Amino acid sequence: MKLQRTGECVWEIARHDGMRVPGRIYASESLILKAEEDRAVLQVENVAYLPGIVEASMAMPDIHWGYGFPIGGVAATDVDAGGVVSPGGVGFDICCGVRLLASRYDEQDFNQRRTEVMDELDRRIPRGLGKGSIADASLLRSVLGKGAQAVRGAGFGWDSDLDRCEERGMSLGAQAEFIGSRALQRGAGQLGSLGAGNHFLEVQVVDSIHDEAAARVFGLSEGMVCVMIHCGSRGLGHQTCTDELKLMGTAMQKYGIEVPDRQLASVPVDSPEGRHYLGAMAAAANFAWSNRHVLAHEARQAFAVAFGTSPERTGMQLVYDVAHNLAKVETHAVDGKPRRLCVHRKGATRAFGPGNPGLPADLRPVGQPVLIPGSMGTASWVLVGAEGNPAFATAAHGAGRLMSRKKAKQLQTGSEVRRGLEADGISVRPGSVQLLSEEAPYAYKDVDEVVDACARAGLANPVARLRPLGVVKG
Repeated sequence: MKLQRTGECVWEIARHDGMRVPGRIYASESLILKAEEDRAVLQVENVAYLPGIVEASMAMPDIHWGYGFPIGGVAATDVDAGGVVSPGGVGFDICCGVRLLASRYDEQDFNQRRTEVMDELDRRIPRGLGKGSIADASLLRSVLGKGAQAVRGAGFGWDSDLDRCEERGMSLGAQAEFIGSRALQRGAGQLGSLGAGNHFLEVQVVDSIHDEAAARVFGLSEGMVCVMIHCGSRGLGHQTCTDELKLMGTAMQKYGIEVPDRQLASVPVDSPEGRHYLGAMAAAANFAWSNRHVLAHEARQAFAVAFGTSPERTGMQLVYDVAHNLAKVETHAVDGKPRRLCVHRKGATRAFGPGNPGLPADLRPVGQPVLIPGSMGTASWVLVGAEGNPAFATAAHGAGRLMSRKKAKQLQTGSEVRRGLEADGISVRPGSVQLLSEEAPYAYKDVDEVVDACARAGLANPVARLRPLGVVKG
């Protein structure tokens, strides 16, 4: 396997052996070295063996090792030419994603009520492993079919939230009956919760604006306090992925599919097993859309209580909610012709450019907001989808892990990480102090470098940089 540089931030693996397309990675020189070190480049090569894959097996600048696909992996398969769908191209945390709320407050306002805000969020936001939720389990069935619209109907959030959410917070084609009993049990007590690992709710301030026109459309201005929420489908999504992988492992033989890594289990999109996976995946995605919607509702309540006002007067409008673990059937041009493709984005964010009809009317002139969180204690970014994006309208999803959780824990204790963050002016409300070291800033790549690589590769353009003020950690 040899990488060849073909552009400023583009690297390719030439087709060889059973590869159906080349591998292509969008990254800077230092980021590509990190991808080679953790063998994620090999996973890009393996994905290129999937039946029906078109153009290239791709990866974003934050690429690192994952299950089957690398995290940051992108693959589009031709639905009408035997293309496959692979759960490894979505991941276990189905529809994990990011939601960003703006507010009417500035940093001085927050600092005056810092303790009240953080304590109220600490009290209201369930997190950690296992159960803990805001919404009642009785909503689960309707959530699986209707997504965020179901929890909105139960009184959570605002109607305007749906307009600024990818797919309006409801994945089409959901088949709630395809969700197994164990997945239902795991999800029943988790609707409206962060979970653990790298999930968080973070209070941030807009540190700098890089595209005034796009920022104005998104509702962002310098000095504005925002809330960013990163979480997914919790145990329901994880169990659904586990269940579907078992079905696919045996079905592959029926279709004569051979792949170099068993974690790339896959079946034709247009097969009973493929339709079953997509139906179950969409239902689990609806849980994730709803989960972030409910958490945003509770964040508004926390600010309202801390500032002694109503949720409406906090001005906490939704900027956008976008997923980064989904497979979706979309139409894209391949060799100059429109093709119906199953686009896998695993640790990768949809990034529609200006004029895309899939965007709400107010965003269409500038393009879709792309949300790229950094590591705990470092900046996060809002970008906008670039016109002519070469990767099936996709951009990075975060900073990307630099080291394993085990190695990160060896460098500092959770208490040491907390003291360092608070010395930098970042209030921390952890679900577990001990686990903070797993998510320490040094465990991740430089998010500013990832964003720069996205811009230079023509994936998405910077709009605003956000600096953390306080974090509620899963």
